[in-house]
Amino acid sequence: MIQEFDRVVLTENLPEYSLLQGDVSTVVLVHQAGKGFEVEFVKLNGETFAVTSLLAAQVCPIHAHEVPHARELGVA
Repeated sequence: MIQEFDRVVLTENLPEYSLLQGDVSTVVLVHQAGKGFEVEFVKLNGETFAVTSLLAAQVCPIHAHEVPHARELGVA
């Protein structure tokens, strides 16, 4: 089960926040026993650029076999 401060991966694009599937965020609040989450997205310099509430289906836990990927914000 995903808990506060877990790192998660976005499972769909959210163009209104310039977020793409695969972007990594941190859970800052768990809603309704895991039905949703408040998540924070940060740039590599540590600056927060988005905080939003997402449904459980919109994120998944990070797995050990995954590799992070860097991209310029706003560039698909």
